[in-house]
Amino acid sequence: MMRHGPVSRAELSRITGLSKQTTSEVVRMLLQENWASVHGQVQGAVGRSAVTYTLRHDAAHVLGIDLGGTKLHVALADLAGRIIGERREPTHPLGGTELVEQIGTLADALLAEIGLHAGAIRAATMGSPGVFQSSTGRILLAPNIPGLGDMDVAGALAARLGCFVQIENDVNLAALGERWSGCCVNVDTFAFVALGTGIGMGIVDDGRLLRGAGGAAGEIAYLPVGGDPFDSRLHRLGTLESAVGSAAILDRYHGAGGASALNVRLVFERLDAGDPAAAVTLDETARLLAQACMAICALLDPGLIVFGGSIGGHAALLDRVRALMARHMPQPIAIERSTLGDRAAVMGGIGQAVARLRDELCGSVHAP
Repeated sequence: MMRHGPVSRAELSRITGLSKQTTSEVVRMLLQENWASVHGQVQGAVGRSAVTYTLRHDAAHVLGIDLGGTKLHVALADLAGRIIGERREPTHPLGGTELVEQIGTLADALLAEIGLHAGAIRAATMGSPGVFQSSTGRILLAPNIPGLGDMDVAGALAARLGCFVQIENDVNLAALGERWSGCCVNVDTFAFVALGTGIGMGIVDDGRLLRGAGGAAGEIAYLPVGGDPFDSRLHRLGTLESAVGSAAILDRYHGAGGASALNVRLVFERLDAGDPAAAVTLDETARLLAQACMAICALLDPGLIVFGGSIGGHAALLDRVRALMARHMPQPIAIERSTLGDRAAVMGGIGQAVARLRDELCGSVHAP
């Protein structure tokens, strides 16, 4: 029902492979537990009508969470993945338990806005910087948010929200968001590159997220592009990030003779005004990004590379990367801008939480 819409018992039996008797029991259970409702009737081939049933999208709700070093975005959605409430606010500076409580308070407020009780959230997925350690529930390599590496974040969030909580790297979750409801719905193998303060990548291979042995697949900040990878000064951020992150772009702009600028947004604005220093800056940044894309293509052979993030989503930068790739690659790859923008991670969280509930429901349906 979740995938196929309103169906009759006969159609459900055919789709699932269950016997007619078992299918009738399943439908009875779904109706009894308010997961499904009667939708209407359809005319059968021999003139008899059949009742159709549909999943109740308000039977349960899920939470998508995008945790950043400075911003926290929380969205509440129904079983169809439709957002019915969301809030954004600065991330609690103390992190740790205070951050867990902040997320819980936001979830409570969203539920109260639409008159739902606390138990209405059945699953939640959070995207976070760093690497999630499933064995301990800790989040490692996220220095901008204190306390995450010292506690069971997943366990604390589950206790506060009263539901199962999954944690995923934020760029990985953004890639899953594009796969679920963005520009990659029909693309099985692609790379999602997020460029802002830093740079990261999520890889979807044959429809599945590629995490690597330690959960760090896609950490392209450490690609040996844009500098000397043996220079210890570049080890903290990574060679590529040290060359294309927001701080590097501003340094490049000032070095090219650009006037003082507090952020990269001003560099793009001055490009539109005809500033030659801005043009030189973005040309060089695009050249380094194109080199990184060439490495991605050689290693992964993706069908598409999607750029997102506060910097990566700018058309002026992507146009330059596309031109270089078309000129210097034997088989240029399609490069697109994220269609979900800064909502990619939270949509990925919603999609993963809905999938979790779907799997639970299918498990209960197929249980003996």
